[in-house]
This record gives sequence, structure tokens and C-alpha cells, in this order.
Amino acid sequence: MAAMSARELTYIPFMKMHGLGNDFVVVDERGIAPRIDAGLAVAMADRHRGVGFDQLAVLSDSVDSDVHLVFWNSDGSLSAACGNATRCIARYLMDQTGKSELVITTDRGSLFAQDAGNGQTAVNMGQPQLDWQEIPLARDVDTLHLPIEGDPVATGMGNPHCTFFVDNAEAVDLVTGGSAMEHHPLYPQRTNVQFASLVAPDHLRMRVWERGVGVTLASGSSSCATAVAAARRGLTGRDVRVDLDGGTLKISWRADGVWMTGPTAHVFDGQWWL
Repeated sequence: MAAMSARELTYIPFMKMHGLGNDFVVVDERGIAPRIDAGLAVAMADRHRGVGFDQLAVLSDSVDSDVHLVFWNSDGSLSAACGNATRCIARYLMDQTGKSELVITTDRGSLFAQDAGNGQTAVNMGQPQLDWQEIPLARDVDTLHLPIEGDPVATGMGNPHCTFFVDNAEAVDLVTGGSAMEHHPLYPQRTNVQFASLVAPDHLRMRVWERGVGVTLASGSSSCATAVAAARRGLTGRDVRVDLDGGTLKISWRADGVWMTGPTAHVFDGQWWL
């Protein structure tokens, strides 16, 4: 990449993307020095004075994959995984390079992405973490039946999750329930919180509160965690449709990991002036 001019150094180019309304700012730092930090992430996340997003994803060079991704939450904290952002960026890179398969590295590890046809993009989010230390939890408990009112399930997908199965996910007060559970002492790194109801043996309705963000229209890693929790509980098989507030994802828990498939959107490009 050619050296940036003085004028170019005064702004940061970005893309605005979303997966089912789960929205992202994407910054490409391949070939240049890192510029995003926690303070800048918080400023850009402000939906009134900034751009607004659920997560910010930064692309950087990788010697053993097509790209490396780092994810910032809207509160300036880091996340090791963000499924919908990974799918959005995979689609962008596939369109840019003509490739139909990619290897993407994150703090979660190496993820495999592929063109699923009909505008759909699939990402293998890796094997779920089911041991209490890997999720992580504060102490040794049964991750399938947490000692918390409501009998939730704990799952790790590179980030921690707490899934409640309820009669009607539509009726749940996400703000009250989600914000309280995010900071539960059993989760030392906080947690994403899902409320899911069973529609059919291959169909779930789920709503989500994301740690460091709040209520979101969708969450890829949360959908994966909920599908894994439902299969472990015997509520569903390993192939499920998950209906979120923003749309539908297909989740398949296979021998090689948890696959997530759905649509993406590249909304606009912009410049953040420093």
C-alpha cells in the first residue's frame, strides 16, 4: 500500500455493514499502522454524535490467513468473537477477491468462511466451549444447568453466553433481564444473555442482550450458543433455524464446529475525521 498523504492521515475510511440489523463499523488497517483504540471506538459508536454501531471490526494483515479481525464493543471493550461481523467481512472480501472460501483469524482462533449461494455467507465459528473454565465461569458448576433462577445454560463461543429457555421470548423485558445478568458474579468477564423459546424441534425464537452493547437486533455468536444449548438440553436437533428481531440465521452444529449461515449488507462507506 502506498504511503498516505498528510490529508489522508486526517481521516479514517470506514464501511458501515450489518447482518440482520446487527450493525458494524468496519475499518481496514491492512498495510498501515493501527489507529483504532478504545476511546476512538466509543466516540464512533455514539449514535447521535458519531456513526453508531453494535461492534467495530478492524481488519489487519495476517501471515497465515486471508485477514485478521479484532472486535470492539460499543463501550470500548474488546470481544474475541463476533459472528455477524465475521460474515459481513467475509462477504466483502469474497466480492473483493473473487474467492469463495476464506480463512479468517480472530482472538477466537482460525475461522473458515464460504459462499453459501443465493447471497448467503457461512462461517464456521469453531467448537463450542462447554467446560466452566473455558467459558469462563467463576467456579465449577454444571454448565447445562446453572445455579441461577430460570435454569439457564452456559456456553462459550469465544465469548461467554447465558441462555434462558422461556415460554415466550417476545414477552421478556430484555433491558431489565439482560442488563442484570450481564454482570452476574458467576461470569467474571460478563456475559451475553439470550432468551429463547421453542417453536419446533428445528426452530427457535431468540432475543439477545450483548455484553458491552445492550439490546441488539441479532447476534451471530449468541445464535450459535443458543442452538448448542438447545441441542444439549434435547430441545432440538443440531440443525436449527433461529429467528431474531432482525431476521433469521441457520445454525448447524457439526463435527468440525458450529456453522452459521445468513445474509449480509454493505450499507455505505464514509470517513471519520480526526
